[in-house]
Amino acid sequence: MNKNKDIILTGDRTTGQLHLGHYVGSLRSRVQLQEEYKTYILLADVQALTTHYDQPGLIADSVHQVTLDYLAVGIDPNKATLFIQSMIPEIAELTVIFSMFVTVNTLRHNPTIKSEARDRGYTDLYYGFLGYPVSQAADIAFCKATLVPAGEDQIPHIETARKLVRRFNELYAPILPEPRILTGERLGGLDGVGKMSKSMGNAISLNASPEDVKAKLTKAKTDPARIHRSDPGHPDICPVFAYHQLFRKESADEIHASCSQGRIGCKDCKQIAGGAINDLLAPFRERRNYYEQRDDQVKEILIEGTREARKAARETMLEVREAMGIRYFD
Repeated sequence: MNKNKDIILTGDRTTGQLHLGHYVGSLRSRVQLQEEYKTYILLADVQALTTHYDQPGLIADSVHQVTLDYLAVGIDPNKATLFIQSMIPEIAELTVIFSMFVTVNTLRHNPTIKSEARDRGYTDLYYGFLGYPVSQAADIAFCKATLVPAGEDQIPHIETARKLVRRFNELYAPILPEPRILTGERLGGLDGVGKMSKSMGNAISLNASPEDVKAKLTKAKTDPARIHRSDPGHPDICPVFAYHQLFRKESADEIHASCSQGRIGCKDCKQIAGGAINDLLAPFRERRNYYEQRDDQVKEILIEGTREARKAARETMLEVREAMGIRYFD
């Protein structure tokens, strides 16, 4: 039984399967935190529409695939509440209320929104895309979450959520807690350009086979200044060495020294890193295979989780309407 007073809200947009970057940045901590905190994990299918509104089939399939990813890494449905965002109408209602407290200019200057719009080539922003942080604030507030495990790129969104909650409490009644973020580690992409990302095509999926992992790492960028195997390397700027630091911490110093002194080649370095990644993924593959053969059980997990989340949402919205004086009938 989770007895800690803090409540966790976290989740992912359902735009495809999750990858090692998700695991390092958030999933790993979620598995640990579910033991201590009341934990809500949302499958953000509505927010997936902000970038994939023209691909509803992908979003629907991804709800199932991301649920399998959660269960595979060790999320326990008996300890964490997994739910589907679009099936909690109170979140949409709270999003509308929060939208009254934030200006368009504030949203336009959100650095994460600006960065993603630039990466996707958006020159004219849709209302839903621009309002993503407002929707996320409602995700957090509907269950009165106080802690949000997320990547550093989510810091501006959480700050927006804090401001919206604070504004609501000042205007009406102090019923919503201000959330704080718990940031995880960042994993660079295989191409050495930015973070690991589905949209950049530089990721290793959590359900990657041993052969997939090997093939991905074979093509991974390394130290561009190293031409020959005997050349001294610069591991601190090599994406593959970062994987050693994260997945082979006990031996990372040895790899660093061997690379710096030209005693190990990039091919061998990649093979060793690949072995560590496959060791990590092996139990994930086993659990995923278990649930892949039990679709009805996975569906029931989502039904029960969504039912529990809906109950919390109704209770919060009754308080919200009461505080605002718009609870007209019982």
